[in-house]
Amino acid sequence: MPPARDEQPGEDGMTTVQYVAATAFSLIVFVMMANFIVFLYARGVVRASVDEGARAGSRFGATTTECESRARDVLGDLLAGRLGREVRVECHSPNDDVMRATVHVALRGWLPGLVPDWTFTLDARSVREHP
Repeated sequence: MPPARDEQPGEDGMTTVQYVAATAFSLIVFVMMANFIVFLYARGVVRASVDEGARAGSRFGATTTECESRARDVLGDLLAGRLGREVRVECHSPNDDVMRATVHVALRGWLPGLVPDWTFTLDARSVREHP
């Protein structure tokens, strides 16, 4: 027979409540960190797409449509789905020497109220090729 323990009445289960609260808090922190990492990945993808679009649009004879198409292709390959839903690509050529690609992004946090939304705009310029 095991030895008797000295127990105070009314203290049964107190550790369980603390454990559940600590576990819930640590899971929330983990989700917030994962959301931050995904936001950084998305920013890298958007940076790559805007650069690629500007490069594609700067080739000899290329148009703004080719610039936008290439940027959207990169986004479609690497940032498809819900994460890439609020990404807008615009290309324009203010003169015959420069192609400018701009991407407007709105990333929504996974935990509204705890993780803020992140909106930003990235811009790339490339000198156009001439014959």
